[in-house]
Amino acid sequence: MLRSFLALSVVALAAAPAAAATYSAKTATPAPAKIAARDILWACGADSCTGVTQNSRPLVLCQGLAKKVGPIQSFAVEGREISGDELNRCNASAKADGSMKVANAR
Repeated sequence: MLRSFLALSVVALAAAPAAAATYSAKTATPAPAKIAARDILWACGADSCTGVTQNSRPLVLCQGLAKKVGPIQSFAVEGREISGDELNRCNASAKADGSMKVANAR
């Protein structure tokens, strides 16, 4: 009986969808109201953005946002901020200024 219960529990856990996490970022400059970047749709205000996704790689999500809006002052998952080292790695991906760069086509 116990084996049947354990087997059923494992099947139920495997079939359950992963829970989505809430991500938030404080931006150094104002961002557009909506930004799609790296599997997440960000809703932004004057100095912050929030989004929800099942993706569990905060650094990758932070880097994707930084590429779109520039430096990130803080980045949190479910209210827990990433480390200073991770934030520095995130900001290494930040665009240099507020304008979108366009590649030269020849």
